[in-house]
Amino acid sequence: MPELSANGLDIHYTTEGDGPPLVLLHAATSSATEDWAAQRPVLRQHFRLYMPDARGHARTRWDTDNGWDRAMLVQDLAAFVDGLGLEHFHVAGLSMGGGTALAYAMRQPERLRSAVIAAAGVEKEPRASVARRLMDPERAEREDPAWAASMARRHDLVQGPGAWRKLLAAIRDDTIAAPMPTPEDLRLARIPILLAYGDRDPWVPLEQAVKLRRQLPDARLFVSP
Repeated sequence: MPELSANGLDIHYTTEGDGPPLVLLHAATSSATEDWAAQRPVLRQHFRLYMPDARGHARTRWDTDNGWDRAMLVQDLAAFVDGLGLEHFHVAGLSMGGGTALAYAMRQPERLRSAVIAAAGVEKEPRASVARRLMDPERAEREDPAWAASMARRHDLVQGPGAWRKLLAAIRDDTIAAPMPTPEDLRLARIPILLAYGDRDPWVPLEQAVKLRRQLPDARLFVSP
């Protein structure tokens, strides 16, 4: 599987399919090939898929002791598509990846054909409170050992023993501290956007998804039971 040197990283990614380019961005603590596994067989019939591992995740090596925040992920996406020579492309992101895609759309809408934003929050609460409660490495090992073991298998082989613990804590801290986009920021995302949310998502209440749709210039909202 290929790697691309961009923004000081060797970004590991998977590519498949044929057609217009579509970049798939995964959720926190996961990887693109896992998060988009159910959709890949259909999407690759219509698009050329590019599925990068985010910094510190899976095979894209990064020591979170050197810093980790969402702004880095947006810079990584910009450098990744530049390195691939993708002048225009579609993007789809889940949760953390959706936040990255939306932030990129606010900064460089002229590069994007469209975006799918799934389960991404743009308000501080309840995201910060949920992250503070759930994204604690000790709690994960104590109360959800299967999840802790899956993160260790996914990340530690390349990132180093125990790296998943540092990554989880770094994501939690950034979720609590990161600034949220303003209504003025959101109006800059002048591209067709499909918002996809669950009706009982503990991270992003449905009313926040409805509010986000109203703030974006060209958005539709899909709600899944």
